[in-house]
Formats: sequence, structure tokens, C-alpha cells
Amino acid sequence: MNTNSMSFKCRQFLMFAGITTVTFVAVVIVPFIYGLYLTFTSWDGVSKQKPFVGFSNYMSTFADAAYWQALGRTFIYSIIAVILVNVVAFILAFLVTSGVKGQNFFRAGFFIPNLIGGIVLGYIWKFVFNRAFVAIGESLSIGALSTSWLATTSGAMLCLIIVSVWQYAGYMMLIYVAGFMSVSADVLEAARIDGCTNMQSIIHISVPLMVSSFVQCLFLTITRCFMVYDVNLSLTNGEPFNSSVMAAMHVYNQAFTYKNYGTGQAEALILFIVCAVVGVLQVYIGKKAEVSA
Repeated sequence: MNTNSMSFKCRQFLMFAGITTVTFVAVVIVPFIYGLYLTFTSWDGVSKQKPFVGFSNYMSTFADAAYWQALGRTFIYSIIAVILVNVVAFILAFLVTSGVKGQNFFRAGFFIPNLIGGIVLGYIWKFVFNRAFVAIGESLSIGALSTSWLATTSGAMLCLIIVSVWQYAGYMMLIYVAGFMSVSADVLEAARIDGCTNMQSIIHISVPLMVSSFVQCLFLTITRCFMVYDVNLSLTNGEPFNSSVMAAMHVYNQAFTYKNYGTGQAEALILFIVCAVVGVLQVYIGKKAEVSA
């Protein structure tokens, strides 16, 4: 009887999750294990020979000052971008759930930037920063806009942050919208009867009940910002003077431009571990806050 039951469960699993499991193993698990193996080789990404070099790639990674500068730059960019994305998304979600006319139209409009591919988005904003803003600045004699922000080291990072906020805020807004709609109207009505203002209701009622939305949005924005590459490539390409090279771009250049595939794979593994640790810690802290709320 137990054997038949286990056989039935196995058939059920293979029927509903078999293809997905095989695909996940083939696309994620196997490449990850193979990539881990490549970190111990000096493969150039082209030749058939993959000489085993032990931990020398990791030693090269720890000695690569440019990589750690790119990783530090990614940390700074991610902290600022994650905060701004979630603040803007939360405000937009509040506005489109407050009963304003055409709120469904605004939801769709704010979400559209997330549908544009990062490469296309970068080139669009590159035109805006290099041509449109400069033309406006020159015609109105606005010094801050008269020269392209992409031409300066601090301006290039600022442009990356602006584009990231513009791209991600609409998607995170939908998660916050779901959070706002999950708050019981009876609870909010009781708060109004007790004399709470709209701001007090948001701070003391809506926000504590939306902790799960904050956890999801923070996790998604952290992982996206840490792994940003497409916008980085098309908007700044690491310029000026490699001052806007993020960790993912440095890893790509190391592996495919400089043909140091083993070192690039080792740097990618370290980036993955850093991103995973930050993401797991954020989810753990968020879940604890959700339980206490």
C-alpha cells in the first residue's frame, strides 16, 4: 500500500513538476556547478584546454583592486537606488489607491518603463542626458543642464540612479498597491472614527500591515541593483574613465573582453555570494519585523 502510494506521488510529481524540475536543473544547477569548476581553471573562454590552476583565480580576484572598487561602487549605487526606488514606488502606490480619477491609467503609465529593455532604456536616456537636457539648459541658460551629466564621474553615477529609479519604481508600485489593498477597510474606518489622520493611519496601521510588501520589494530591488549590467552598458559603458563600471560589468569584461574566463567566473561567484548574503539577511530581518507587526 505504501509502495503504491509513493509510486502515485512520484507520477504526480513527474506530471506536474517534472519538466520544470529538469529545466531548472539544466539551466541553473548544472551551469552553476560547471561555472564553479571553471573558477579553478585558466580557461580563456575559447580553447578546448582548461588547465587546472587551483585557487590562483581567487588569489587574483582578491588582488584585483579594480574589482573591489567596482564592488564598492555597486554597494553605493545599490543603497541609494534601493531607497529611492522604494520611496517613489510607495508614494505612487498611495496616490493610485487614494481614489484619484484615472488611477488605473496612472498605474499602467507608471508600470510601462519596466517593460522597456535595459539596453533600449539606456540609449533613450543617453539621448535625454546628452541632447535634450543640454539643449534645454543652453536655451534657458541653466548651468547645471548646459553640459551632459554623463561627462562627469559623479554625474554618470547620478544618471544611473535616476534611470534605475525610473525603471524599477513602477514594478515595485504594483506590489505596494497590492499591500495597500490588503489592508482591511474596516480597520482604516475604525481608525478614522478614533480620530486618526490619513498620515497617522498610514504610519501606524498600513505600514505595519504591509511589511511583507516591503520585504518583497526590497529583495527584488537589491538583487536587481547588485546585478545591473544592461543599463550600465548602454547608458555609460563604464565611462568616464571607468568611474561608473559596476561589478557585473567588470566581471563581464574580465571574462569576455580580457579572455580571463576563470578569474571572471571567480569574481562572479564572489558577487553572487555577496548578493545572496545581503538578500537573505534582508529577508530574515524583514520576516522578523513581519511577525512582530
